[in-house]
Amino acid sequence: MAISTELPQTVNWQGKKVPVYPMQTIDFSRLLSHEPAEVEKLVRCCQTEGYFYLDLQGIDGRRMLDDQQETLRLMHRFFGSPLEVKNEYGLISPHLGYEPVGSRTGVLEDTKDGYEMIKVSRDEIQRDSPHIPRNIKNSPDIKVLENAIAGSNIITKAILSALSTGLGLTGAARFENSHRNHRPSTSTLAMMHYIPSDPVSDKNIGHQKHTDISSLTLLFSEQWGLQIRPPGAREFGFVAPKDGTAIVNVGDSLRFASGHTMQSCIHRVVPLDPTEHRYSIAYFLRAEDDTMFTDSEGRYITAGQWHDEKFFAFIAAPEVQAQAPSSMLLGGMKEEETIVTEAPKEAPSSAVAVDGMKKTAVDVY
Repeated sequence: MAISTELPQTVNWQGKKVPVYPMQTIDFSRLLSHEPAEVEKLVRCCQTEGYFYLDLQGIDGRRMLDDQQETLRLMHRFFGSPLEVKNEYGLISPHLGYEPVGSRTGVLEDTKDGYEMIKVSRDEIQRDSPHIPRNIKNSPDIKVLENAIAGSNIITKAILSALSTGLGLTGAARFENSHRNHRPSTSTLAMMHYIPSDPVSDKNIGHQKHTDISSLTLLFSEQWGLQIRPPGAREFGFVAPKDGTAIVNVGDSLRFASGHTMQSCIHRVVPLDPTEHRYSIAYFLRAEDDTMFTDSEGRYITAGQWHDEKFFAFIAAPEVQAQAPSSMLLGGMKEEETIVTEAPKEAPSSAVAVDGMKKTAVDVY
């Protein structure tokens, strides 16, 4: 689906009307059956936009929605713990551990990020004694994490399989054959808590712009805050939360594996309501560590190398990020020149106004 030339629905944010971009919806049950029309729709979404809603309300997907609610309850308990307890876990590796608020660059100039995050890798949760924070290390909590990771892995693998079928890939060339369960990878469940923040006065704001390292990202969030910049669009716009669905976006590794024919989604997170605690759950399906592909700089590298290089670019100081090639944070995706367009006369009654946004060289999530 091409980007619409019509003005989409808007919300008031930062003193102006900001678009709410539409998304296609893919039915998970139909995808499992590889129904031709749904597979074709999926391929088109990934090649033209790089994102879509995934409807999980059918019998095949409802358990994943229940797993999300269980994970949210675990997150509330973990993030409500004293900082010293959370810091005991620490950052074990780029894809495992706890990152406190302010670990990365923020979405605005001269700010740090406005979220804390706990990450549990798929490889780690399968160990006999996984490295898990002590305040959520009892058997029921580990089972919640196992279910969330297993369910998310099944969903994203099903999407990969449908994409392979839709593109006519066979044998070792099928995408899922570089994402085998028994091979080491950095596939990770990331649980994020965004603190209340006011762009006018606070110094910890949102999540900077980027594309994901992953092949596919499966995101659950019931609250506003996610913004995307579709291919060809000249400004960021919000993604509306939609009941019974997850948001799926293409990441760098799948874009590279597809010969750069798929679109890696440029996105960021901003505080729509400055008084709100925001929670989101993301599963990053990543290729096996030793998978080879050609990145946007023309280098033939492994998925593991790309993951580590991009992670350290994320946590680098703004002046260091500015020296890195744009292909690192944005996966080689190009941004159109930002322009100011005339806003429509009316916004939805649910719109929320926020003031004080500044543009920076790294202001995408």
